Amino acid sequence: MTPAPHPTTTTATDDDRLRRWRLVLGGGDADGTGRALTGTDAAMDGALAALYDKAPRGRERSAGLGGSAPSVARWLGDIRRYFPSSVVQVMQRDAIDRLGLSTLLLEPEMLEAVEADVHLVGTLLSLNKAMPETTKDTARAVVRKVVEELEKRLATRTRATLTGALDRSARISRPRHRDIDWDRTIRANLAHYLPEHRTVVPQRLIGYGRASQAVKKEVVLCIDQSGSMAASVVYASVFGAVLASMRAIATRLVVFDTAVVDLTDQLDDPVDVLFGTQLGGGTDINRALAYCQSRITRPADTVVVLISDLYEGGIRDEMLKRVAAMKASGVQFVALLALSDEGAPAYDREHAAALAALGAPAFACTPDLFPEVMAAALEKRPLPIPAA
Repeated sequence: MTPAPHPTTTTATDDDRLRRWRLVLGGGDADGTGRALTGTDAAMDGALAALYDKAPRGRERSAGLGGSAPSVARWLGDIRRYFPSSVVQVMQRDAIDRLGLSTLLLEPEMLEAVEADVHLVGTLLSLNKAMPETTKDTARAVVRKVVEELEKRLATRTRATLTGALDRSARISRPRHRDIDWDRTIRANLAHYLPEHRTVVPQRLIGYGRASQAVKKEVVLCIDQSGSMAASVVYASVFGAVLASMRAIATRLVVFDTAVVDLTDQLDDPVDVLFGTQLGGGTDINRALAYCQSRITRPADTVVVLISDLYEGGIRDEMLKRVAAMKASGVQFVALLALSDEGAPAYDREHAAALAALGAPAFACTPDLFPEVMAAALEKRPLPIPAA
């Protein structure tokens, strides 16, 4: 006897799937789910609709956040309540881009409500000159929070990696007994192992030079502060402060657009460095490199890091001649198209190819890879260029 079929039912898994699709599709007659939302789900849907049911600036708009700061503050509170921090940061960024809410960040109440991240810092820096005095203290507090989190994440590994590179560059072949690197010495002399004595008789000693308080290397960070480089400016300022804290490295930090500003004397506080920048404007890489070149006193011990998308507004041929001259004098030259986690950047491919032809390949670099890039440059070995 064939058992009667069970009636069709919607499982909890199916119901959750429909719920998620309903949140993604946004409701209306065309969503096809037939799923109604209640409670927290309805509130989440409302927060999403306020942002994504509204056309980007310059197009016809439907529902949205409204024009008042109180409604935006409520919306910021809602998304923090309903979504994880990583999603909140994306939604804030989309709200600034799609709805033109950047001016609201000039109000202290808004700054206290947002989730701080690198992209928000970039937006605040671009608004720096328009920021009223009543907002500046709050803005600095937001920026400092992000900077401190970045330093905590990046500083220890950077110092350890670069200290190792500096030590290796100072390795000597006739070390004093207390300076012998026994692990490397043993590995280098395994061919001289005497089984009868169960020992290695080293024919060549490897060690490090004695630690010195003198500066071993000089690093120049030359940072493009055009608007597209906002995240790179933030990360570079943090790394600049970390490098400046290392006694063996003399660090100079230069930012530029069509003018050049040397912020080296502010490197003890990356927040001061960031508020000393002025995001936006044109780009004159040639002028910036001319300034950096004029400050180099020990070419063979100097690393110049140009962080720029290479959209040059200055004299292209002069820029390339300066790079060639620096490399010929012994400078290690590194060109980073971006220093961020934002993925593949837009950049001037013709200028990147011209630099590569000079032996200075230009590539994008994540913050996590930057210590390895700097270590390779300090040791004058091939750079760990990520795959395109």
